[in-house]
Amino acid sequence: MEITKTPRTPAQRKRDVLDRLAREEDVWVASADAGGTPWLVALWFLWDGEAVWLATRTTNPTGRNLREGRRVRLALGDTRDVVLIDGEAEVFTRDEVPAATVRAYTAKYGWNPGEDAPSYAYFRVRPLVVQAMRGEHEMAGRQLMRDGRWVI
Repeated sequence: MEITKTPRTPAQRKRDVLDRLAREEDVWVASADAGGTPWLVALWFLWDGEAVWLATRTTNPTGRNLREGRRVRLALGDTRDVVLIDGEAEVFTRDEVPAATVRAYTAKYGWNPGEDAPSYAYFRVRPLVVQAMRGEHEMAGRQLMRDGRWVI
C-alpha cells in the first residue's frame, strides 16, 4: 500500500472523532473478566458530549465485565480509519440513569432498554485515552486525549 495522503492535523482528527461519535450507531466494546478472559461485542452507543453511553444486560459477559472490572476499550471503524477509546465504565440501573440520556438513546434507536427487561442497565464510559488514525502514516500524533483531557 502506497501512502500518498498527508496526515490529518490533530485538530482535524479531533473534529472527525467528535463527528463519528455523534453520527455512528455501533461501537466495538472490549472488556475482560477477573481472570483476564477477553470479550468483544458490538453495541449501540450514545455520545453525550462527554461520555459514551452503552446499554446491555448486567447478566451477560459484557455487563458483568463492565460492572466488575470497569475498564473498557471501545473501537469505531475499520483498520484503515480507527478510533480507539480507553475508559472506565460506571453502571446505572434503569432507575438511576438520567432521564435526558434515556430520551436521547430512545430517540436515536427507537428503543428504551430499561423497558425491555429488568436486567438491562446503562453504562457510562468516561474516556481516558482517545486515539485516531487512518493507516500507518497517521501513527504519529494519534493520541488526542490523555488522562481524560483532550491534548489538542
